[in-house]
Amino acid sequence: MHTKLLRNIAFMTVLLLMVSTALRAQNADLRNNIQVFGSAISYKGDFGSQFWDSSEKGGGVAYNRYLSPAFDLSLQLSYNSPERNYQKSDYFEHQSVTGLLLLRLKAYGPILKEDAFFGPYLTAGVGGMYADAEGQVSRQPFSESFVTAVLAGGAGIRLRFTDRLSIFGETKYLLTGNDKFDGLEEGDNEQFLLHEAGIGYNLGRAADADADGVPDRRDDCPNTPTGVQVDKRGCPIDTDADGVPDYQDECPTEAGTAATRGCPDRDNDGVADKDDRCPDEAGLVALQGCPDADGDGVADNEDRCPDTPAGVQVGADGCPLDADGDGVPDYQDICPNSPGTLATKGCPELDAETLRLIDEKVRFEFDQARVQDAYKQLLDSIVVALQKYPDHVLLIQGHADYIGSEEYNQALSEARAENVKEYLVSQGVQNPERLVTRGYGESRPLVEVNERLPKRRTELQRRINRRVGFQLNTPDLQLDME
Repeated sequence: MHTKLLRNIAFMTVLLLMVSTALRAQNADLRNNIQVFGSAISYKGDFGSQFWDSSEKGGGVAYNRYLSPAFDLSLQLSYNSPERNYQKSDYFEHQSVTGLLLLRLKAYGPILKEDAFFGPYLTAGVGGMYADAEGQVSRQPFSESFVTAVLAGGAGIRLRFTDRLSIFGETKYLLTGNDKFDGLEEGDNEQFLLHEAGIGYNLGRAADADADGVPDRRDDCPNTPTGVQVDKRGCPIDTDADGVPDYQDECPTEAGTAATRGCPDRDNDGVADKDDRCPDEAGLVALQGCPDADGDGVADNEDRCPDTPAGVQVGADGCPLDADGDGVPDYQDICPNSPGTLATKGCPELDAETLRLIDEKVRFEFDQARVQDAYKQLLDSIVVALQKYPDHVLLIQGHADYIGSEEYNQALSEARAENVKEYLVSQGVQNPERLVTRGYGESRPLVEVNERLPKRRTELQRRINRRVGFQLNTPDLQLDME
């Protein structure tokens, strides 16, 4: 009998492992569980009921597969040896192996969480039992081995200690499809009450995409960078609770803002106090947190000219640039490269020699625009004067006498002014664009001529009027450009 029993136990164990392997091929986050348990079984049949007065010990193993928060699938294999003495002479005993496939209904939902410590459940399923029975009925011995179907239903409770370790207790009612256990076949099929208690262990490895030690299903921050310390929710530690995790927080023990990488910023200017040169005044990031009232790029606490107009170029002290150092800032200086005075808008006053030169005239022959050699020395001196006053404009004014038509004389006066300009340029005047020519024809004589007199008597006056004159100044200082 024992050899046959062991053979059948081995057969059912192999069957259990085959089914278990198939189920485990579908594994996910710790969804596979192995339980080892001790058991006690009570009999109810033709010899009466032991449900409430005695039971026999046994044990077994179970494989459980998580299906959903509400359901588990369980495959159990247990060994038991129920026995019963009846009316002194009658008795039976048998050794049995029971295999069950069960569906568990777990009490999770709005009250209990899936990871709760306390987890009650109901279970129901089908299976089979192999029994090797022997005994005596009416003083007649019997011995019989058989396999029978089993219907099972019951309830249990699981106590969860860690993600992997738990203990459980469970009671199932077993209704068999056979009435041969006690050697009598006169009443209902035998029934059993099976009590189990044991330890369970979750297999596998929980999915943890960011490798922070918190399974994905419980990880509120599933993309945490590798190596970052996290809390039980899987989120990076934030010691000062400012919303900036410690691994990104430059001030992990002081509450700050995301804009300042977790550091405090009491003036709310976007510059952390530790980097803010003006921590109590809202300022600009470019100026390390200091204000700049006039917007010139120099912080107010270093600005010696805090009211500089917008757009004016300034130096390191915040004051407008003054290239020639004459006290007139470049943006107001008509002659920014030549020292002058405020009265002359930054331009130098012409010296006496230059005034004398500018007052000279270049004379021309009758009906001619050619510059005579006698006046080239004067023009050379004017070139030198222009070098002394590089910001000034030279107005070259051409004139003619009254002989000829107004149109002719206008063209002649313009040609005389242009020829003088060409000579000055040929002598090396810098920035020729500051040489401006104007022709006035016969409209501005230096001396009045009596046109009724013969030409020979007016030659001297007319020669005085055939000229080119000069003005040296700047347009802003009322240079006569008409």
